Amino acid sequence: MALVGSTSITPTKSSFVQPQSQPFITKPRSNINPISAVHAADSAKPPSAVKTTTKAPEPVLKTSNVGPQKWTVDSWKSKKALQLPEYPDKEELESVLKTLDDFPPIVFAGEARSLEERLAEAAMGKAFLLQGGDCAESFKEFNANNIRDTFRILLQMGVVLMFGGQMPVVKVGRMAGQFAKPRSDPFEEKNGVKLPSYRGDNVNGDAFDEKSRNPDPQRLIRAYCQSAATLNLLRAFATGGYAAMQRVTQWNLDFTEHSEQGDRYRELAHRVDEALGFMSAAGLTVDHPIMTTTEFWTSHECLLLPYEQSLTRLDSTSGLYYDCSAHFLWVGERTRQLDGAHVEFLKGVANPLGIKVSDKMDPNELVKLIEILNPQNKPGRITIITRMGAENMRVKLPHLIRAVRRSGQIVTWVSDPMHGNTIKAPCGLKTRPFDSIRAEVRAFFDVHEQEGSHPGGVHLEMTGQNVTECIGGSRTVTFDDLSSRYHTHCDPRLNASQSLELAFIIAERLRKRRISSQQPLASSSLL
Repeated sequence: MALVGSTSITPTKSSFVQPQSQPFITKPRSNINPISAVHAADSAKPPSAVKTTTKAPEPVLKTSNVGPQKWTVDSWKSKKALQLPEYPDKEELESVLKTLDDFPPIVFAGEARSLEERLAEAAMGKAFLLQGGDCAESFKEFNANNIRDTFRILLQMGVVLMFGGQMPVVKVGRMAGQFAKPRSDPFEEKNGVKLPSYRGDNVNGDAFDEKSRNPDPQRLIRAYCQSAATLNLLRAFATGGYAAMQRVTQWNLDFTEHSEQGDRYRELAHRVDEALGFMSAAGLTVDHPIMTTTEFWTSHECLLLPYEQSLTRLDSTSGLYYDCSAHFLWVGERTRQLDGAHVEFLKGVANPLGIKVSDKMDPNELVKLIEILNPQNKPGRITIITRMGAENMRVKLPHLIRAVRRSGQIVTWVSDPMHGNTIKAPCGLKTRPFDSIRAEVRAFFDVHEQEGSHPGGVHLEMTGQNVTECIGGSRTVTFDDLSSRYHTHCDPRLNASQSLELAFIIAERLRKRRISSQQPLASSSLL
């Protein structure tokens, strides 16, 4: 927590921040008046129509068109909320939430709007989303090196994908807030002792004892501070020279240097270096901000609604509510009920949103869910993150694509090849076979090629560390290797070498897609 200071949330002139559009109207938590929010997809008021004040105004604004109830920041409380922990001390929880109400936003509305614009490009096949990071961030492994290494591998993957696809890569981290995890069972039992399940470091501890497993509201404060500090460092890396394209050859991680993936990356980096040298010799500037900085956004699953509500602010520039805990939020498989609390909350915030979709999703239900969250059909607002395994992907995804297309809805299709491929190793640890992950990515591209739709991105649980959690890959991790560096607090992650290998596989598909799309144009130009 000591790393957190005003610099972690102060707007700076960078690709992250648009200072001129960032003032927020804060609101008190207690005695909230029923203020209806402008829906994210509705046209915003002009800036001159919204006055910046220290207290939320009370005019009746345009409301969501779903149901008779007007949306407010706490209207989710009237719905059934799943996956929320039961705090023993309600008064302490309320005190912590009031404290969070007064804390500054972690992210800003203008940044979220910029991300939405980039995701709209991905929906049209003109950009590609790379979203990755920890399954669940932890307090214990919070340090600058871990943050840097995950950021660095995402930079490397971004270069590989951009080079293969010849299109912008939208980089979004599962970072600076991805703590909470849904559980299939609220309790865990060992040797006859039954305790609450571990729900993430912002809720309780993973040690199997009563003190650790009791939900502790003070962990929300620590999670906020760690998120702000993480984002502060990410901003510095993204805009302070570390992400400059001229450093492309220096991003290789030590333990990938003498590997097949490291060699492939080094060869690609040298080609980029040569291109930059040519540009400089031709008099084209390589010192432009687009070459020396990078855009980077943060994301997490919208799970702990009291925390999300406490960090929701009314943007005085647009008149829209934003959840300022992250730029991008997604609703999970266990909490995406049409009449549930999580969907109720998310329909009123203007952040770009993701919907996790498994093979259980009914096409008609998906269409209804999109209509609730994006009634104005705003491009970039909705990202569909599919997670269903390779075989189910080939059977189920076409029906979802066709249903969404028939409805006329514009979405960004993304593959999460991790969650549908979790198995238990003979030693008892959870793992994911790299071959299964690769097969699902290939199925995702094959289906979109078959349907004439756009594969818009990938969503990965991964780390920049040299862990042994997923089996397989060119530097083969075996079942016997799992226990040597198995550090995850939740689900198994791709290590840096496996992540880079997958990026090269995806880049090759993007390259083939690009070439095939150019061939008809080349033929027509000869006519």
